[in-house]
Amino acid sequence: MRPGVAILVLIPLMLAAAAKGEPQGLPSTPSATIAAARTDTNSLIAHEQLLEKARQGRIDVYFIGDSITRRWGAADVQYKPLLENWTTNFYGWNAANFGWGADRIENILWRLEHGELDGVNPKIVVMLAGINNIGTSPCNPQKIADIAEGLKVLLHTVRTKAPKSTVILTGIFPRNDTTAVLPAINQINDNLARLADGKTVRYININAKLADADGRFFPGMVNADQLHPTVKAYQVWADALKPIFKEVLGSPARIDQAPKPTGDPNAQMR
Repeated sequence: MRPGVAILVLIPLMLAAAAKGEPQGLPSTPSATIAAARTDTNSLIAHEQLLEKARQGRIDVYFIGDSITRRWGAADVQYKPLLENWTTNFYGWNAANFGWGADRIENILWRLEHGELDGVNPKIVVMLAGINNIGTSPCNPQKIADIAEGLKVLLHTVRTKAPKSTVILTGIFPRNDTTAVLPAINQINDNLARLADGKTVRYININAKLADADGRFFPGMVNADQLHPTVKAYQVWADALKPIFKEVLGSPARIDQAPKPTGDPNAQMR
């Protein structure tokens, strides 16, 4: 089904779900533990494209997350250097990117509950999520607990959908557009680390290589928005991931069978 046609089908269904009181969109006080759809047309088209992508090629490494994940393996022209870095590091391991910009944990949870991981059976799932739940305002204990629990629910969903996979939990990166949330990021990462067993669930935290002890990014690690990583920072992430990839998958093959990268539907329509 073409994305445009699929959207015409999806929107009435989502409106019907809303009438029944099921979570959709971004409610005023969303919980990270309850799946919630992004109801803007661009996100719905992107979801359709990712569903199609999940049925293509061979996917041994499955990346899930928000824009920080998405930009690394995106087809958008402005992220070409990032895609080149992705290819340089992961070619031959059949890695596919299922990140989507501005997603919160509950939005990623909804995407997984609505087919994006069904039948894929990756050997590795790389997960990075939560920065959009944290936002730019100081987090109270209730918010920190909700985000931590949401990540736990997301991990459980991944393990349910891909029970034979090795899951790599990535600690949330700092953000320097505000420093007020850095303590919350550290607390959430501490909770995230406790979910790992060192075998089927691993935990990596590269923040000490991205930023100083106060959470201030080292030069060249972040874009002007003080949030999204540069190629230099993505390489740090790749360097932390590749030893695990090699342990689980062996050396990369000479030919890559992953599906082609996807991009922003809005950009494709211009």
